[in-house]
Amino acid sequence: MTPSAAQLCESGRSVIGIEAEAVQALASRIDHEFVTACQHILGCKGRVVVIGMGKSGHIGSKIAATLASTGSPALFVHPGEASHGDLGMITAGDVVLALSNSGETHEIVTILPLIKRMGAPLISMTGKAESTLAREADVNLDVGVAKEACPLDLAPTASTTAALVMGDALAIALLEARGFTAEDFALSHPGGSLGRRLLLHVHDIMHTGDQMPVVRQDAALRDALMEMTAKGLGMTAIVDSDGRPVGIFTDGDLRRCLDGGTDIRQATVTEVMTRGGRRIEPDRLAAEALNVMEEMKINALLVVDRDSRLCGALNMHDLLRAGVV
Repeated sequence: MTPSAAQLCESGRSVIGIEAEAVQALASRIDHEFVTACQHILGCKGRVVVIGMGKSGHIGSKIAATLASTGSPALFVHPGEASHGDLGMITAGDVVLALSNSGETHEIVTILPLIKRMGAPLISMTGKAESTLAREADVNLDVGVAKEACPLDLAPTASTTAALVMGDALAIALLEARGFTAEDFALSHPGGSLGRRLLLHVHDIMHTGDQMPVVRQDAALRDALMEMTAKGLGMTAIVDSDGRPVGIFTDGDLRRCLDGGTDIRQATVTEVMTRGGRRIEPDRLAAEALNVMEEMKINALLVVDRDSRLCGALNMHDLLRAGVV
């Protein structure tokens, strides 16, 4: 029998409600055991080695990735493979974080004596505090749930969500304890959009030298137009004899000239330029240049050095090509 739309929605809401309750119950378990787990990882000279089977393994893999990207070097080791050589990836200087809802997962229990013999601290994340894994661990994080969201109470649902949230709590507590910054995060994500926004500076993408559109303040308007056409940025800077910008002439200024009946052949650029023009320093983040452009509703910026001399120029297309937008 095909369920009605109302039944499907009710089923979805029921799952969310059960999992929300499971997550909420974790708050009271952020206690001395959680603190001890954090202290073990903060004192770790090696890496956090996360292990888990099945769905717990998938959650463990994500926790390892989150730890690694937030300042706690980590990797995931499949416990089944560990018995066949991958145990060599674990050293005495590491901390082992083992996930098992039952705490009796055969592949994990089998290698516990070897992990203990190495002397690596063992943190367990289980749903049963009396289980073998919880008892053997140096510290156990309780992620037990009252029931799974699955109506058969079989498929790991609420339990995996609880483990994932506890892993995030651990990672973020460690991040804050280490004083991990947005710039640190970007260094481990150089290929992502966040990395580009936090690592890319204006001097990395600006046009300089012969590619920089610039004319002197005594230039004719037609010379400014030729410079704009040659450099292809839709603008040109106008500078004084010391190389300091006195204004900017853009495509928008050109349209206003045409609408106002300006004689392009006779006018000088200073008669029609936008005086001043928005500027930015080369060591500022490219993302800041984007913010200025969006706030001022402009498409180009002049780049000036500490002496206020023109040293570069960039436009919105440069930011697009760099992946900042």
